[in-house]
Amino acid sequence: MALLALFSAVLPGFSSVANLLNLVRSISILGILSLGMGLIVISRGIDLSEVAIMAGSWSVALIEIQTGMPVFWAVLIAAGIAVTIGLANGLMVAFVEAPALFVTLAAGFVIYGVAFWFAPAWVVYAPKNAPALVFLGAGHIFGIPMPIIVFAAAAIVMHLFLSRTSTGRFIYSQGDNPDAARMAGIALRPLIVLEYVIVALVAWLAGLVWIGTTGSMQMAITQGTMVFDVILVVVLGGISLVGGRGGVFSVVVGCALIGTLLNAFTIMDINSEVQNIIRGLVLLAAIILDNWLHPRDEETARQGD
Repeated sequence: MALLALFSAVLPGFSSVANLLNLVRSISILGILSLGMGLIVISRGIDLSEVAIMAGSWSVALIEIQTGMPVFWAVLIAAGIAVTIGLANGLMVAFVEAPALFVTLAAGFVIYGVAFWFAPAWVVYAPKNAPALVFLGAGHIFGIPMPIIVFAAAAIVMHLFLSRTSTGRFIYSQGDNPDAARMAGIALRPLIVLEYVIVALVAWLAGLVWIGTTGSMQMAITQGTMVFDVILVVVLGGISLVGGRGGVFSVVVGCALIGTLLNAFTIMDINSEVQNIIRGLVLLAAIILDNWLHPRDEETARQGD
């Protein structure tokens, strides 16, 4: 609220309804991705391949549409690719017990390479004669852009999943104390696999909105800073990297903060290099603050070593 008040006072046009609506719409895809990242961070994990899953799965699907495949089947192929990657990530982390940071980092590079080999173009365009494919990104309901509605619906579903289901409570238990959760009878390995599959499905949904918003899928985003923006939203919103803390409200708060900053940067015409520096400093400060507020316990310290 303080940032909104400050920028409204010093930046002409910032507080206009059109600009605020555009602000919320612009962060909707980032918010959807952050819901998945928030879930995995709550469980004391991380997924650096989320953006690559979004871009890779939909790039392949759009190429298939261009070769004549019906849109319905291409959408299912994109979902199948995303779930397969999420399943592979989860199996590696849960059963091979490889560190999630390195598993998902490597997966991101593999996805980028395979998808670019399959669809050798930086940009793959969506068909112009498939309104159903682009509706979630380009449509409106009662004047409200569909990306905002999709983000709100996904946030509600994720909130209900984490707060009202036994699986959601197990995820919090896992993040808070995995040893105690295991002793309580929670099957952590299947739970970890499920978490990474959910993240992949969230990435698939974000990709569907992205296609409608931009009319294409850009593989270049896998090599950009978007995944760090997602992590910044999660950490700045209050989801602790230690695990077991935070929720969907934290993601919404983080999105509001980052969206406000990015929108202000655009109005002030700050170049991308300076924006990256500021984002990096904000992320570093948020991590230091999180470490101070939630000191690493003995188990977390052993994992870090």
